[in-house]
Amino acid sequence: MAAIPQGYRDLFEKKAFAHIATVGADGAPQVTPVWIDFDGSHIRFNTARGRVKDKNLQRNPKVAISIQDPENPYRYVQVRGRVTEMTEKGADAHIDALAKKYLGKDQYPGRKPGEVRVTVKVTPEKIQSMG
Repeated sequence: MAAIPQGYRDLFEKKAFAHIATVGADGAPQVTPVWIDFDGSHIRFNTARGRVKDKNLQRNPKVAISIQDPENPYRYVQVRGRVTEMTEKGADAHIDALAKKYLGKDQYPGRKPGEVRVTVKVTPEKIQSMG
């Protein structure tokens, strides 16, 4: 496991969007902007069962993530890694915590009826930073 450099961990505390690249069934890359956080070891994001990210990651756990400093677009960190956990346990609380961070709302307002949330944990394997 590679460690996120201490000088870039603040990016995970800011309202910085990350872009997650997954691999589709046909081998083509798929990129999505997401809300993220960092638990000290893993980069975490949240999705819903049945979405493209969910399906892609169940087939192939390899991901690339970039997060750019909203105050300095030339400062960023890129992480290549592997999804080591996808869990529904605590996922509703996780998306609510992300909604608090990014929107200032106590509950995630985009929840659909019957939607099953999933917290995705990524173990960093290779890290590149700039700025």
